[in-house]
Amino acid sequence: MQDLAELAFAHAPVGLIYTEDRVIRRCNPRLEAMFGFGRAQMEGRSLSMLYPSETEFERIGRLGAQVMAVSGQYRDERIMRRNGGELFWCRVRGQSLDAAAPFARAVWSFADISETRPATGLTLRERQVAKMMAEGLTSKEIAQGLDISPRTVEVHRARLLTKFNARNSLELVAHLSGIPL
Repeated sequence: MQDLAELAFAHAPVGLIYTEDRVIRRCNPRLEAMFGFGRAQMEGRSLSMLYPSETEFERIGRLGAQVMAVSGQYRDERIMRRNGGELFWCRVRGQSLDAAAPFARAVWSFADISETRPATGLTLRERQVAKMMAEGLTSKEIAQGLDISPRTVEVHRARLLTKFNARNSLELVAHLSGIPL
């Protein structure tokens, strides 16, 4: 009989990945189903294959390394990419096995939250602004985090309001967070 750890990994209710230096070494069946790739297609490849773009992979990597160097843990909700290119919202949690080398060996969980958050029709920058708005950041804080002007943030916010048919930022954040109105 499989040992308990193997059984738990194989039947976890969320997608799980074990990585070494951001390369997928092992994944469970739930992750395969969520992303639409077979195990053989993922294992030995960079996590970048699951991101909307290489730029997003690098940006989140820089942020994650900073956070994990302090606590050994990382968590966020972000847009990911399925096999075939479909974008979807995903809740991601990570645990480094060595905080001194956060990406050397880590375990990651992925939960598909796309039922409550639409991901289609947004540009990369709109997704970034939307994510930071949902985290409660001000336009000035978003601008600093993305290295753009506060006016540019306002332009993206206005586009998001239009796309989500929201009357104000509070209503927009409710849409982005999946809170029924």
